[in-house]
Amino acid sequence: MDLKGNDFFVIKALEDGVNVIGLTRGTDTRFHHSEKLDKDEVMIAQFTEHTSAVKIRGKALIQTSHGEVTNETE
Repeated sequence: MDLKGNDFFVIKALEDGVNVIGLTRGTDTRFHHSEKLDKDEVMIAQFTEHTSAVKIRGKALIQTSHGEVTNETE
């Protein structure tokens, strides 16, 4: 898989304790990496040959080349 053209995406925590969880590729989807961000911390990431999805728990701003979204949790 050629990943040279993959865009990066940005996750900015809008509260303490935002969880960012990477999920694997393949026949079985599994958690393979997680990070915890505190308010105003920023993580820059991209999909790889090992990461096919990212799950974000907590209030965060997610920015991609396709736009931005805030997952407002109350």
